Amino acid sequence: MPQKHRYNHILWPIYFLNGFQSIAWGGIIFLIVPISRIIWPGDPSHALEMGIMITTLSWSASISGLLLGFYIDKYSRKKILYLISIFRGIAIIVLGFGIEGGEELTYAYFLVFTAIFGTFAGLSWPTVISLSNDIVPKEHRSRFFGSYEIVRSLTMTFGFVFGALLMQTGYWRLFFWITGSGIILFGIIYNIQSEEPKRGSQEEELMHILKDDNFSYDYKISQEMMKQTMFSRTNIVALIEGIFTWILMGSINFLILNLIQNEPHNISEFSTSIFMVLFGLTGGVSGQLILARLSDKLAQKYMNARVFMIIFALIGGIITFALFFFIRWPNLTVEQGKDVIYLMTFPAIWLMGALFFFSRSIFSLYVVNQSPVLQHINLPEAQAQIVSWNQFLENLGRGIGPAISGLLLVITQYNYQQTILYVILCILPGVILWTFAIKWYPKNVSQIKKILKERADLIRSNPIS
Repeated sequence: MPQKHRYNHILWPIYFLNGFQSIAWGGIIFLIVPISRIIWPGDPSHALEMGIMITTLSWSASISGLLLGFYIDKYSRKKILYLISIFRGIAIIVLGFGIEGGEELTYAYFLVFTAIFGTFAGLSWPTVISLSNDIVPKEHRSRFFGSYEIVRSLTMTFGFVFGALLMQTGYWRLFFWITGSGIILFGIIYNIQSEEPKRGSQEEELMHILKDDNFSYDYKISQEMMKQTMFSRTNIVALIEGIFTWILMGSINFLILNLIQNEPHNISEFSTSIFMVLFGLTGGVSGQLILARLSDKLAQKYMNARVFMIIFALIGGIITFALFFFIRWPNLTVEQGKDVIYLMTFPAIWLMGALFFFSRSIFSLYVVNQSPVLQHINLPEAQAQIVSWNQFLENLGRGIGPAISGLLLVITQYNYQQTILYVILCILPGVILWTFAIKWYPKNVSQIKKILKERADLIRSNPIS
């Protein structure tokens, strides 16, 4: 099998691991209304408390990556992935033993184990970034991240449907038990069937040398090199932009679900999941399949292609997401909100579907281009650390978003249009910063290539004895 096609053969358990984690993560985020009803039966959705729970999930993931991400660049990624899979899987399984209707006691229980899950889940993405940097050829990076995102989108949406159905029928505990078991299973499988790749083995300047067992790349990031590379202007752009973009994205998801699933619209969580599959999922998958290949091809010809596509994704994706809140939604009874066929008779539902499709398609450009950009402007020994920084700030924003949105809803007396107009301003810093990066990105890529070429010469002159 040619080397450039082997990465899927090597990484297939990680796709499944990603899938089960996405089901768990998405279940906590997208099923906030039914989880609120499990905790407080008979009460309206506790928007502020559930916003705090999502904030806890995101912030615990952020802090763990920030504090522990550098270990991924020092030790075996394979063993780290195995350990975090065991602990995050157990945390999700334990959620299935929560006391239904326990109110404050159950809420505290969910909050604690959500934080434990988030803590270990927060190390997953930096580990995958570090592994993929040494396994996936650079000309296939967008395709890999596109496939990874397709799995995440498919499983998260499936998890939404699966979880909504189980919660609607009273079998919510099974959702947590099955999902947690899947995380543990595929963590074990990857640990058994995989080998630890050599760091730097996909860098053009190093790949031919590192094929020889007599040579290895054993560099560790120093303070001087950190200042020179990890604090480059393009890295700083990505770090700062991540906060603002994910405040907005976290707010939009939270607001949409609260808008359509509560009075007076009452679209059930199961109906919502069906529409996300029909429209949002197809849009996301279409975008990732087509636009990921386009991104790889354009990036090979034009250095700044990925930066331009990120800017386009930010502007186009967020505008289409925000339009959800200006649809004239039908007022429904609880029973009408469960009837998918009846709901499909409303033009508003089809408009929602079109917005789901185009917003997911456009925003997929951001997902499949940001990670390759970060990989290209950082050294092999800093891949997990820079992504941990970026993840910390993105999850900080993602966690702040629901809390801010919940507070704004209370302040504006649940005026969703007014609330979204406040939070949509978060798009401006990211667009401005990436516009500046059009000039900075090529220089930062050249700097990394120069360092790696110098190191290749040193490695060649010092084989392992």
